[in-house]
Amino acid sequence: MNATKKHLGAGVALPAAASLLLAGCVPNVDAASDPSQNIAVTATDTECAVSMSKAEAGVITFSIKNEGSKVNEFYLLGENGLTIKTEIENIAPGTSRDLTYVADPGTYFTACKPGMVGADIGKAEFTVSGEVQALPADEQEAIDAALNEYIAYTKQQVQELLPKTEAFVKAYVAGDFDTAKTLYPTTRVHYERIEPTAEQFGDLDPRIDYRKPGAEAENIPFEGFHRIEMDMWIDAARANYPDEDIQPLTEAERAELGAGLKSAVQELHDLVTSDDFELSLADVTNGAVGLLDEVAAPDGKLPGEENEFAHTDLFDFYANVEGANVAYESVRKLAESKGETGANLVAELDKQFAAMLALLDTYGSYDKGFVNYETVTTAERNELGAQLSALSEPLSKLTNTVLGL
Repeated sequence: MNATKKHLGAGVALPAAASLLLAGCVPNVDAASDPSQNIAVTATDTECAVSMSKAEAGVITFSIKNEGSKVNEFYLLGENGLTIKTEIENIAPGTSRDLTYVADPGTYFTACKPGMVGADIGKAEFTVSGEVQALPADEQEAIDAALNEYIAYTKQQVQELLPKTEAFVKAYVAGDFDTAKTLYPTTRVHYERIEPTAEQFGDLDPRIDYRKPGAEAENIPFEGFHRIEMDMWIDAARANYPDEDIQPLTEAERAELGAGLKSAVQELHDLVTSDDFELSLADVTNGAVGLLDEVAAPDGKLPGEENEFAHTDLFDFYANVEGANVAYESVRKLAESKGETGANLVAELDKQFAAMLALLDTYGSYDKGFVNYETVTTAERNELGAQLSALSEPLSKLTNTVLGL
């Protein structure tokens, strides 16, 4: 990815009219003519109370009042609970802000983030019924809307990655490996969803996520998540590398390693949440392809080499597919607008993403955990690989279709 092309940043709180243009054309149903389209939201430090759980497709205005003690932000999330359809941030305590959006029919979720870091709170289902809304007549407006949606999602992921990394490192440095092992895969999820973004920032990806074989070959310091993984699952590391003298790290060495990982994740957070963070349309579409390439790579998740000591590869596998799906969903309407070719591609990608996620669901979930990847048989890995190929092939056409090449 590169971040050189200028676009409106997701961190900007838009006036209602500007939000409207970015979201779609003005339909007949709006908050002015129908009070049911104007929805009150009360945000506190612990709750996100939305006055209504349904609305008609068209212009919807959320009026958010922050009654808590922390600066807050409000999200309207897509059906997958990850895609940020629209957001408004920097809602100071005691103030109110309006967020206007043109919504298609479907299932959404509302949520708040007090303190603007960490996990969302008060996530609740929000249903929109009616007719699909048209794209803006000016395609650049539609492109800006897609980019804002994906940038907001990327920012949200680093906002969750940072405190989870801090909690993981704290447990690891303290020698509480039981807790750290539990936090390891669920912390990494937020990184794996957006890894192509980190790859654009020089050495950040190696500092966070480099794996031992590559580090040795390229003379890059072995640090980050996987060095910690090696220390925590040291018996597996010794079995994998019997010719090496692998010793447990000292408390001081753990502290240094943990501080390095926290520093790298903090840098990633600061870069992504800065006002000048930008992405191009090709960054988004090619990033989706790159996430699936991460799965299929010889040192990736499908062959079981990503987490070769912990065998938590299915967490990363699922997160890569989710991240690719969110990137695709951000540009889906743009792709669909490209005539018969675009419509056919969207239909195929909808089908293959659903099939890939459904197959992964048979192996577990984030909440309940996924099976140890060592227990996944060769036949099962082949099935996962076949579905991954069925998804990767049409996804490789997304950039050319969206850009009209």
